[in-house]
Amino acid sequence: MNLITAEIRKVAIQEVREGLAFCLSLPLDYPGGTVLSSIRKPPRLMPSQDCAGTQFYNLPVGIGTDRPRGVACDDAVLLHTQYSTQWDSLAHWGAWFDADGDGREEIVYYNGYRGGEHMRAPEGDRPPEARALGVETLATTGVQGRAVVVSLLEHFGPTRTWTNLDMLRSAMRAQDAEIQIGDFLLLHTGLDDALLAMNRQPDPEVLNRTGAVLDGRDESLLEWIAMSGLVAICSDNMAVEGFGYPEIESNGHTMLPLHELCLFKQGIFLGELWRLGDLSRWMLTHRRCRCLLTAPPLRLPGAVGSPVTPVATV
Repeated sequence: MNLITAEIRKVAIQEVREGLAFCLSLPLDYPGGTVLSSIRKPPRLMPSQDCAGTQFYNLPVGIGTDRPRGVACDDAVLLHTQYSTQWDSLAHWGAWFDADGDGREEIVYYNGYRGGEHMRAPEGDRPPEARALGVETLATTGVQGRAVVVSLLEHFGPTRTWTNLDMLRSAMRAQDAEIQIGDFLLLHTGLDDALLAMNRQPDPEVLNRTGAVLDGRDESLLEWIAMSGLVAICSDNMAVEGFGYPEIESNGHTMLPLHELCLFKQGIFLGELWRLGDLSRWMLTHRRCRCLLTAPPLRLPGAVGSPVTPVATV
């Protein structure tokens, strides 16, 4: 993200011609339920309470009268930070790696930060904490720059397509999309439209057959990403890349090669489950592919991910 300079941000602002804004977030209670991930649960709203258990919802508030004129609501939320539209921080994905050259592998994250020392699991009353690389470090950059929108749905159709570098380049050429240093790459696959149509009752079998995914097995794709100057790759699907190929996992390699490349090796952020359909269709209709993107996460110290409400301005 440090590739986004003031000059690059000014170039991004020049992409605003119509003054139209697109919200790129799903409602944060989507996908719905827990069938897509047993560890990530929908947000749960609740009223704030004082020590006596008084719930601050439709609560008369005032001093010196039997029935104050003011009435207030105040709430809290139990939120799984990566349930819906989200950013992965660089603390989200690491690897076993011999960072010391002593022949012993240890848990390491981007720039050599260590599991246990910098990424601390909960202990007793102490909560978990990313003491380095937490999502708040992303928030402080402003997360604003030029985004390049590519519709994989338009190029490959709505069915599951494992997309290698040649295929991605083909889609980009067809839509006159070029990547420059400091760009965000937004990939629309159609999975967001499918999720919205399911109305919080996702069907995993249907979703597993829906939309393109980047193929992290393609070494040329990984090399292109590493050399591209991208600051982030964002998609409407669940991981940007496909997963579940046993020939890689059984050979001692990571189950998510693109996650390892981007979050662990390169410091390229990943955005997942973004709502890109409306923006992508507008871009195709108007024969454009670039816009201004503003997408800061919650400035939540120590968190490894965050919900986000991105805004694209065209």
